Amino acid sequence: MPLYKKINLNENTQIYVWKITEDFDTLFKETPLRDVSLARLEKMLSKTHQCGFLSVRHLLKEAGYSDFDLIYDENGKPNLKDRKHISITHSFGFSAIIISNENVGIDLEMNREKIIRIADKFIDSEFDYLDKQNQYIEHLSVIWGAKEALYKMCNSRSLSFKQDMHVHKFDLNSEIVTAHIDSKQLNFNQNFRLHFESFENYTLVYGLENNE
Repeated sequence: MPLYKKINLNENTQIYVWKITEDFDTLFKETPLRDVSLARLEKMLSKTHQCGFLSVRHLLKEAGYSDFDLIYDENGKPNLKDRKHISITHSFGFSAIIISNENVGIDLEMNREKIIRIADKFIDSEFDYLDKQNQYIEHLSVIWGAKEALYKMCNSRSLSFKQDMHVHKFDLNSEIVTAHIDSKQLNFNQNFRLHFESFENYTLVYGLENNE
């Protein structure tokens, strides 16, 4: 389908969301790809992953870019040739990107019971306020999404979701969540303010580095 949603966070920051209803052939048609991107696409074993990858290229087109404008640094973090910042995410039936003049991060997840089984791998201090009887999956999805967005923003493979990132208590109705990163290993300590929203059983979380 065409663009599902566009969010104007501020005059320099936009979020684009695509609902993936097309099959692979439809998404692939008329989608110019660099050789390296085509090779990456062909190595993907899952059609779902391939469709997510291609739908991101359609989002780039909506934003006035193409696959040829997308570059990756040595850590795999995407950037745009015009020096704007970009972050990318896709999960099953949706994909999303955020583009800004500032450093950004975004994550999109389907709300699934599976997240309960892995909660202790990325949750620590947050257990103090979580209530397993009160929209537990939804709260976990926001916390996971916030930490994924922060991880992408900070571009460091040394950060621990459980030990270094802490998401403060939040209200699901507020659509705002605050967090901080305290990494002694990286000598890094900073507060963050992120936005989140839910639609069609998915949770979208995004934020700017300088949006405390």
